[in-house]
Amino acid sequence: MRQPTQPFDRPFTWRISLAMAALAMALLSGCATVRLIDSDVVSVAAAPAGMSLQGATYRFERLPSQANNPEAGLAEQQAQAAMTAVGLVRDDANAQLSVLVGFAGTQYLADPWGRPLPPGAWSPFYGSISMGRGIGPNVGLGMGMRFPPPTQYRREVSLIMRDLRSSQVVYETRATHDGPWNDSAQLFATLFQAAMANFPNPPAGLRRVNIEIPR
Repeated sequence: MRQPTQPFDRPFTWRISLAMAALAMALLSGCATVRLIDSDVVSVAAAPAGMSLQGATYRFERLPSQANNPEAGLAEQQAQAAMTAVGLVRDDANAQLSVLVGFAGTQYLADPWGRPLPPGAWSPFYGSISMGRGIGPNVGLGMGMRFPPPTQYRREVSLIMRDLRSSQVVYETRATHDGPWNDSAQLFATLFQAAMANFPNPPAGLRRVNIEIPR
């Protein structure tokens, strides 16, 4: 008479599969609380010899097009937090630098590789109608619906710092990010942090700055 199969008699591969599934769930649960924001950053330091930007005081300036834009105030608050974190001090009355803040955001439909789709490249419906004669007339109608491609969001921030005595630009930095997240306020704040990374001595050329933030 065949004995009932015991747990320890089950195939080794079955137990391995269970272990791997448990590990995957643990990893997913551990990563569910944060997300990685990868920003492309370009920064250029152009302070003249003998001028230190570390700990410098600054005030904000605005372009005429930004004067009545309520979002400009929020962008300046986010930029101020990022600049305070690297030692710059806002002091409107005794500023050494003026800081011009730039920000922009767009959204687009993306292909499976994350590249923008051209306008009109996707339609939610497709269908066909066929007519013919056999034993009797017949009409066929086919209609289906495709899943829409994912929406991607592109955001960009910039900071231009100018010496108020000479009007010379002494520091310029720009950060961009493409991703699926639609919480603009948190993403823009993170981009300003990325833009100020390595201040006041940034490496030359384009670099990737990764920052983890809560989901």
